[in-house]
Amino acid sequence: MRCAIVLFGLLIAPVAAQAAPAPAETGFLSRAEVIAWMDNYRHKPEPHRLPAAVKALSASGALREPETAGYHVGFVAGVLGANPRSAERLVGRMLPLPPQDQWLVVRAIAYSGLPAWKSLLARTAARVPARQGMADAYLAGSLPTLDAIDLDKSPTWMERLGEPFGYGQKPQALSYGRNPELLDTMWGQYFATGQYRPIWRIITLLPWSKERDSAERLSVGSSAKYTLANNASRYPDILALIKAMAAYQEPEVGPVLAEVIHAAETTETSAIRKEQLALVDKLKSKGPGYQRDMKIWGTIGQGAIGVTCVTLAVISLGAAGLPCVIGGAATSAALNYWAAK
Repeated sequence: MRCAIVLFGLLIAPVAAQAAPAPAETGFLSRAEVIAWMDNYRHKPEPHRLPAAVKALSASGALREPETAGYHVGFVAGVLGANPRSAERLVGRMLPLPPQDQWLVVRAIAYSGLPAWKSLLARTAARVPARQGMADAYLAGSLPTLDAIDLDKSPTWMERLGEPFGYGQKPQALSYGRNPELLDTMWGQYFATGQYRPIWRIITLLPWSKERDSAERLSVGSSAKYTLANNASRYPDILALIKAMAAYQEPEVGPVLAEVIHAAETTETSAIRKEQLALVDKLKSKGPGYQRDMKIWGTIGQGAIGVTCVTLAVISLGAAGLPCVIGGAATSAALNYWAAK
C-alpha cells in the first residue's frame, strides 16, 4: 500500500508542477524603483514582473517620447526574447496602455528577436489600435527589426561637395548614426539579458568617436565610448566582457577599446568625456574635416547633435528623470548635462 501511495505521488507530481500558479506580480511604487530593478535584472531575472514595470513607467510618463525611451524598449525586447514561451502572456499583461505609450509594445515585439515575432505582433495589433500603422509597417518589412538596422554609410566625395547646395541628398534610412536612441536600446537589451551581442554592437561604434566629418556619428561614437567606460567602471561583468572581446577586434576598434578598458579600470572616465566634448565642439565650430582639408568653407549643413540620454545617466537613480532633448542643431540638453559633470 505504501508503495502504491509513493507511485501515485510520482505520477501526479508533474501535473501539480504544471498547474502551479505563476509568481505573483509585484508592483512598483516609483520609476526609480523600476530602474533599480532593471539594473539588477540580468543577475536575478524576474520576467513575471515586467508587465508591472511597463505600467509603472507608463504612469510616470517615461514612455511618451520614443527618442528618450530607447533603454526601456531595449529592456522589454530583451526580456521577451529571452522568454519565448511566456512572451505572449507577458505582452497581454502589459496591456492596456494609453494610446501614446502603445508604441513600446509594438517595437519591443519587433526588436525581441523571437522566431515568431510577426505572429505575436499580428495577434497583438488589435489591442494597440493607436499604433496599428506602426504594427503594419513592421509586419510588411518597411520598418526594420533591430538586427536589420545598419550603421549609416559615409557619403561619397561628390555627395559631400553637394551637401551645402542640397545636391546628392537621399532618403535617410533608420541607422545608428542618425538615431542615437538605438545606443540606449542596446544597453537596455544587455541589462535584460547579460548577453554579449548588444555590447559587441556598441563596440562597433567606437571608431566614430574619432569621426571628423559627421557630427551625428561623432556624437554617437562619443556616447558609445563614454557609456562603455562608465558602465564598465561600475559593473564588473561589463568590464570582464569587453576585456574578453578586446583580442578579437578590428584594427580601427582595438586602440579605442583599449582606452575604454584603461579608463574603466582606473575609474578615470571623466577624461574620456572631456576629450570627446572637445572633438564635438571642434567639429561644430570649424566644420567637417573634409571641408577643412580641402579649404572649402561654404555653408555647412547642420547635423543633429543627438547624444543618448538614458545611458549618459548610466542607469543612475538620481538622474533617472533627466530631461533630454534629442536632435536639433544646437547642443542637446543631454550634452549640456554631460558637459556640466
